[in-house]
Amino acid sequence: MSARAWPLAVALAAAPFAVVLQNRTLAPLALLGFAGVILVALREGWRPSRPPALIWPGMALLGWAALSAFWAPDAGRALETVLRLAAPLALAVLAADALRDAPLLPRAAALGLALGSAAALFDDLSGNALRAAVRGLSEPPATLAFGLKNAASVIALLLPVAVFATGLPRLLRLALGVFGAMVALLLPGESAKLAVLAGLSFGVLAGFAPGAARRMLGAGAALLILVLPWTLGAVLPRDASGLPNSAAHRLLIWDFAAGRIAEKPLLGWGMESSRAIPGGAERADAATRAAFNLTAPFFAHAQLLPLHPHNLALQIWLELGAMGAAITALFLAMLGLACRTPASCGAFAAGLVIAMLSYGAWQYWWVCGLLLTAVALAGGRRAP
Repeated sequence: MSARAWPLAVALAAAPFAVVLQNRTLAPLALLGFAGVILVALREGWRPSRPPALIWPGMALLGWAALSAFWAPDAGRALETVLRLAAPLALAVLAADALRDAPLLPRAAALGLALGSAAALFDDLSGNALRAAVRGLSEPPATLAFGLKNAASVIALLLPVAVFATGLPRLLRLALGVFGAMVALLLPGESAKLAVLAGLSFGVLAGFAPGAARRMLGAGAALLILVLPWTLGAVLPRDASGLPNSAAHRLLIWDFAAGRIAEKPLLGWGMESSRAIPGGAERADAATRAAFNLTAPFFAHAQLLPLHPHNLALQIWLELGAMGAAITALFLAMLGLACRTPASCGAFAAGLVIAMLSYGAWQYWWVCGLLLTAVALAGGRRAP
């Protein structure tokens, strides 16, 4: 492995374990990894080449998000978020360019996956003793366990990279895949469990039919972004009483978000407006709860829109309207078509599932994790 790849390798190896302790550490780890790659490469004589085509829809999306600050509820927050996203994106693009002649970094991802999975399993089985010790807590509170959802998401994202892209022996890759999948399925967070299944399934599919896999990913992601808010009413189950509370709450959130999207479909409510959408902080009334057959006391206190819609497509439409949705659909279509290996197809599928079910579109640590994975997969590839 060349010297310029070592900073990213260290970040990949450390990231899953660090996320078990505190998910926000993923952002500085990724940024330091990107910056380290760039600095070492510059010392070796590397100079940036022409940006890949994928950068242009990404820049267009950030540009539109910045413009939407003019009608956003909090222009300062909107512009701050755009700048916070632009910096890691620029560093990631430069780092990927600097690594275009370097070998892939799957061994580091495999090591990180093994360490992170072992730490997450220990913390879960010990009643969160590890995470409590890091926080200086003598008695872990019951709510501490749910923080392992973030570790499960990172495990799901990196699992295809380690299983499908390594130069490790096949038996070792199989063992690592089984162990990582088992841990992710044991930890809290339903979206990570679905992401494990999607990532491994598309990785296997891409091994047999890479063209079909990437076309399905690109077209499927774009279609979800474009049509989901307008078809949601037809596909949402009307009886959610048998779902876990978190999943049933998602239905209330998505139903509310779809209604607000219909009020401003062209321009949206503005970047970062999910936090301030009228009515979002209110609780679902009795009629709404009855419409989904949700009678448990939990739902009488559940907010209609807590911070963000927990769905990428809905958040893009809600905040950035039709223009933002069109740009995002183009970006994801291009990204899906650029996935030419089982590892990249699997990671794209896993990340897409989590984006559609869990984190906010601009959640900083998660975006940095996606960029870290993308750079690790792009390194060594001469084609954009």
